[in-house]
Amino acid sequence: MASQDWFEKDFYAVLGTSKDASDAELKKVYRKLARQYHPDSNPGDPKAEARFKEVSEAYTVLSDPEQRAEYDQMRAMGAGGARFTAGGPQGGFDDVFSGLFGQPGGPRGSRRASARQSEFEDLPGGMFGGASAGGFGTSSGGYRGFGGPTKGADAVGATTIDFLDAIHGTTVSIQMQSGRTTKAKIPAGVADGQKIRVRGAGSPSPDGGQPGDLVIAVSVRPHPVFTRDGLNLRVDVPVTFVEAVNGATIEVPTLDGDPVRLRVAPGTPSGRVLRVKGRGVVTAKGTGDLLATVVVAVPSHLPDKARQALDDFEAAMPNENPRDDLLSRARNA
Repeated sequence: MASQDWFEKDFYAVLGTSKDASDAELKKVYRKLARQYHPDSNPGDPKAEARFKEVSEAYTVLSDPEQRAEYDQMRAMGAGGARFTAGGPQGGFDDVFSGLFGQPGGPRGSRRASARQSEFEDLPGGMFGGASAGGFGTSSGGYRGFGGPTKGADAVGATTIDFLDAIHGTTVSIQMQSGRTTKAKIPAGVADGQKIRVRGAGSPSPDGGQPGDLVIAVSVRPHPVFTRDGLNLRVDVPVTFVEAVNGATIEVPTLDGDPVRLRVAPGTPSGRVLRVKGRGVVTAKGTGDLLATVVVAVPSHLPDKARQALDDFEAAMPNENPRDDLLSRARNA
């Protein structure tokens, strides 16, 4: 639902992008500005907080295809200006209303075309809530014939939550621009950068209609061990050179704290992924897995006895270069 102040706000200028910026460009610019002005990065700085809210509002509108199209249309009408041509062939507000309602002469264009002599006589009743049919005003302030009372404007907010709260879900308090505070439930499995819409928690309607929604941009703090990959969780698991060569059973941490035991097959290289089914992110849409990536740990220091054993191992191995095939394919590509 369009906000009444969209005419005055240039969301493209707020983000520093052109009007034909792609969704990817908008997201990239928003994430950069959000990190720069986020309240967590600027504690006690009201200017940064105001700038962050401004950026969040702009991205909330422009990242939604329907809202962006509506915003672009309203801005285009505002830039062109409304012309009142009392003596012209259309006989009325021929710019704003033709763009808004998709027909010449505004919502009463067809009636004016068939009965020009009455084109002004119903303006007082139609504009200000009188008994004349087809006007704009109603006793509730809505647009009679065009959906009744208007919905309130959407409000925007932002919150930063911990990794575990994002996985399991949480409830946060959001301070609105009006100064009031509202609580919002963040569902389990929310991802970094995701937007949550809270129905009816936005600005009230100016004429008795439904309130707008609250759109919350969620940032998730990184975890020291795990990362998200869709519904899967990823973790790097170091193994020794001997474990990688001979094979071993190792313990791998999980998000709930209880480790699981995994078998590393003999000859396992760095980068191999071991999967633990069902130990990822749990949401209403499905459950992910835990993906453990093997990382062969190279010791930074060897005692003399171990180095001698390693030299003996090297001498016992065939004289082969494991990069020969790679170099050959690169030359012949």
